[in-house]
Amino acid sequence: MSVSLTRRQVLIGGLGAAGVLAAAGRLRTEAAERADRSAAAPSSPVAIQRCESYEPKLVRQQLDAALKLIGGIGDLVRNKTVTVKLNLTGGSAPACGMSAIRTYHTHPGVVAALCAAMADEGAKQIFLVESFYFREPCEQALKAAGWDVDGIKSCGDQRVTFENTRNRGQWPAYSRLKVPWGGFVYPSLDVNQRYEKTDVFVSVAKLKDHGAAGVTAAVKNLFGITPQALYGDDAPNEDTLKARVGQFHLGKKCDVPGLPAEVGGPLPEGVEPWKFRVPRITADCLGARPVDLAIVEAVETVIGGEGPWLKIKPTSPKLLLAGRNAVCTDAVCAAVMGYDPQAADMQFPFPGENHLRLLASVGVGTNDLKRIEVRGLPVEKARHPFLSPADKAAAAWPYYGVHIA
Repeated sequence: MSVSLTRRQVLIGGLGAAGVLAAAGRLRTEAAERADRSAAAPSSPVAIQRCESYEPKLVRQQLDAALKLIGGIGDLVRNKTVTVKLNLTGGSAPACGMSAIRTYHTHPGVVAALCAAMADEGAKQIFLVESFYFREPCEQALKAAGWDVDGIKSCGDQRVTFENTRNRGQWPAYSRLKVPWGGFVYPSLDVNQRYEKTDVFVSVAKLKDHGAAGVTAAVKNLFGITPQALYGDDAPNEDTLKARVGQFHLGKKCDVPGLPAEVGGPLPEGVEPWKFRVPRITADCLGARPVDLAIVEAVETVIGGEGPWLKIKPTSPKLLLAGRNAVCTDAVCAAVMGYDPQAADMQFPFPGENHLRLLASVGVGTNDLKRIEVRGLPVEKARHPFLSPADKAAAAWPYYGVHIA
């Protein structure tokens, strides 16, 4: 599902570039009350492997190689319950004349290889989750979208369960997960209990541009852990399929009883709120639900945005990336795309704040490539440029449409 809004609906006022940067500076001053921990933010190795196609044996071989390069996953998953957050934003409509799984969704072949690897290493249970925009049983809807659900279960030694986390689901209540630094927007987030009732949490993302966040990979994938039932446009509503545009992108007042009040104060008047809210909420999501393993798939993907509601075109980087720290992993992903993961706020490729810089500033992980050990294929050989600043301008950057990821 996508939500397209007009420029008038999304943009609030018309600050020029200088005005927007000045506003960002004022917000940075506000955030400076927290000690900047970027220099001491932890670093963790990131592996890059070439993967020429989705041929099952090849995907398994190259994924295994990437996981081995970061120390393996045996100690991480053995006798553990593992929850895997997929990146299946929006519906499953084709894009660029190809299926969603070949363009803007996590490819099921990568999911099958990961389930097999985890089962082989002794994972007790594997839950594949997403806040889906459908009411049908997960397996039914995914089969209709081209997923070999039975094959994935077989690869996972029948330990695999699909679960929709768009609402409370089977659980009697939501789990409230605190953001360690107090939050940039939310001091805590209420989520489906599956995200808490697990031993290991994995983010499996598709590498893409993002209209509001600049880059989407393992970190931005976590935007989707938030239930539409609480954060959607008609919340509270356990049966909703509405996106989270009003609250998350535009900052409309939350009328859901019991949710924690936002922190950080009002944004500067006249600035598009999504430029700050989307990156900050993205950072809060990772703070609330840290990632134990990040896997980013870019065998085939798209350039120009996160889905077919934006001007996108297909591309084939033919890569798999893996790391234990999601910020480090995404910093390497950005570099592979030809971008600077330390780019300043409001600077290409980030139309708003840089969520990787935000997370580094609170000590979650470094986005400084000089401090990240890349194993396997070097960044220079893996680099597959996505957009240039001129491309962004031609694609109507800043972001004139809004979609929930």
